[in-house]
Amino acid sequence: MPKYGEGDASYQAAGGKEGLRKLVDAFYDAMMVEPSAKTILAMHPQDLTESRDKLALFLCGWLGGPRLFKEKYGTIHLPIAHKHLMVDADARDAWLLCMKEALKDQDYADDFKEYLMTQLFRPAEFCRTRD
Repeated sequence: MPKYGEGDASYQAAGGKEGLRKLVDAFYDAMMVEPSAKTILAMHPQDLTESRDKLALFLCGWLGGPRLFKEKYGTIHLPIAHKHLMVDADARDAWLLCMKEALKDQDYADDFKEYLMTQLFRPAEFCRTRD
């Protein structure tokens, strides 16, 4: 059995595209109720439909599955895509907290949840635009 991070093992562990859509929905649900996430929620459009789609498709490719984000939206460079936003360490940490909360509701192996949180720090940090 491949280890997480090899081939599409992480994508499969997350339940593929549908599993990632479920994770992303739980993530944005957490963002709407988590007090520390008010700042990052305000950075999003009121209608989160496209934001949900973009994050789910990004995660598909990032976890070794099909590169659906690129097919639909083109190439993404996280620092450039977020440079117009005021993403500081507190915003990054609020984003990660929402993801941690979302993972609680997922039927993922505990070691995969831990792996995912460790790995997600890097793209979250890439989105940081301020100290």
